[in-house]
Amino acid sequence: MVKVENLSKTFGRFKAVDQLSFSVEAGEVLGFLGPNGAGKSTTMKMITGFIAPSSGTAQIGDFDIRRQPVQAKALLGYLPEGAPAYADMTPLQFLRFAAAIRSLGPTADKRINEVVEQLMLQDVLHRPIDTLSKGFKRRVGIAQAILHDPSILILDEPTDGLDPMQKHEVRSLITNLAEDKIVIVSTHILEEVNAVCSRALIIANGQLVVDAKPEELEAQSEYHGAVTLKLADNTDPRAALQGLPSVFRVENYPDDPKRVTAVPNSGSPIFNDIQALAQRESWAVEEMFAERGRLEDVFRRLVDSHVSNSEPQRGAA
Repeated sequence: MVKVENLSKTFGRFKAVDQLSFSVEAGEVLGFLGPNGAGKSTTMKMITGFIAPSSGTAQIGDFDIRRQPVQAKALLGYLPEGAPAYADMTPLQFLRFAAAIRSLGPTADKRINEVVEQLMLQDVLHRPIDTLSKGFKRRVGIAQAILHDPSILILDEPTDGLDPMQKHEVRSLITNLAEDKIVIVSTHILEEVNAVCSRALIIANGQLVVDAKPEELEAQSEYHGAVTLKLADNTDPRAALQGLPSVFRVENYPDDPKRVTAVPNSGSPIFNDIQALAQRESWAVEEMFAERGRLEDVFRRLVDSHVSNSEPQRGAA
């Protein structure tokens, strides 16, 4: 278990993290979300013992990160933002160095081989880290984080700057690792939440905004239950859709004129209504689906509301 209690960090008069409390249980993947400057990385650094909190603490398993840092850090795997590593080392040298620090002893080579295969680092194992792509540097960083098979894994912006294929690979790895670990993923990429997280914790101005499951957040979106429709011909369905009592508005897509989205009135299911309308009108439907909701819509609304209410207090810290 990871338990954070009243964690705060101030830099001069600026309060980066303000009385933050939450817990994470085994088997959970917690998406730690917030806009840039929200306090995500500062929180990660305090949880891992990289910097000391101004007040509060974090419990890592059975150990307090402030009073028992060695025991707590033995349970942790940590990928800092940017995946820093020694540029002149090769991945193999770097992993051997990390294995020595972790005191893996005679099991080091076997474990290094396992993570090299898991992260698909074979082709770059003997190249200087400085010459690797951003994607491979991130893989090397994750390899050192999981090398000692920690029970708690903390990843700060693990897919930031990666191309779509690299993001998919890293997210698949996180999903696999989460089967027997606590995983905390700090990110500002909302699609990451749907891809890998079982819970989402949003912070802004260093304070907790909401702690909920992704599907609970999606249900707060005005697009929850919205229906996107694409016709195979040039029929324009907007007027007919807008005439349905259960439809609040209809949105079109300038780059795809055959596609429209019908947004429901609050609490009104509209899929069956639109399906029946399409049958009556004999529309040539190429695509039709109901949305679960748009996290960016909820995220922006919650954060904007919180920031507008708390900014004066934060500046006075």
